[in-house]
Amino acid sequence: RLLPSPAACFFCTIEHYIVKITMKSFVATVVAVCALAATADAYSSFVPRASTVSSVKSTSSLTMKVFDWKRREADESAINDLDNFEFTLDNVRPAPGARKRKSRKGRGIAAGQGATCGFGMRGQKARSGRPTRPGFEGGQTPLYRRLPKFVGKPLGPGHKRTIYNPIKLDDLNGVAAGSTCNFESLLADSAVTKSKLSIHKIVMGREEFTAKDITVQAHAFTKSAREAIEAAGGKCELLKPTTGEVLAEA
Repeated sequence: RLLPSPAACFFCTIEHYIVKITMKSFVATVVAVCALAATADAYSSFVPRASTVSSVKSTSSLTMKVFDWKRREADESAINDLDNFEFTLDNVRPAPGARKRKSRKGRGIAAGQGATCGFGMRGQKARSGRPTRPGFEGGQTPLYRRLPKFVGKPLGPGHKRTIYNPIKLDDLNGVAAGSTCNFESLLADSAVTKSKLSIHKIVMGREEFTAKDITVQAHAFTKSAREAIEAAGGKCELLKPTTGEVLAEA
């Protein structure tokens, strides 16, 4: 008996392994095809059951989000019927969404204003209390100091403003006919209150001027107030701002 050569043995072994691998690949392919076919059958037989989903119908006609959970679940169909509903003090209420819940600072990062409460880590604006005075603009000339420098403004250079204590014609209705009145006499009769200003101006009031034939002494008169006094038979006398003496009739 002749023994096979080593080369023949090698090639026989290679052929055996190739046949074995081919059979394994064929079996794996068949298994994969069967699995895909079963999966396709399962998906093709699936029918969604929409009838099991329960739909909740709202009785309210509100279409916006209501933050108040009590009002979200309440039936407000009657109050929304504006033609047949009468609003009174005991049933009037804010519109849904008009009053939003305030943000609570320092209650954790989930609230949006936790930890540093929106003030940042450090700095002047993160300290307690107001960091700067009202109107402060970081060192530049603030608005309340820039405006008076514009041309034509009443507080700019070359402009003066006289501040008077206004006395309304309503305060003169209690003066007797034919008498003379000024701020001191009105103060003595409790018709006016004390003033920090030493010069006074007669202006129109809200009520009708009823005093007749009186002489009014003041440091200034408005045009309408002077016309009202003279139409009632009275006179207007101007006073000197420094001494208070009568200068002339207005």
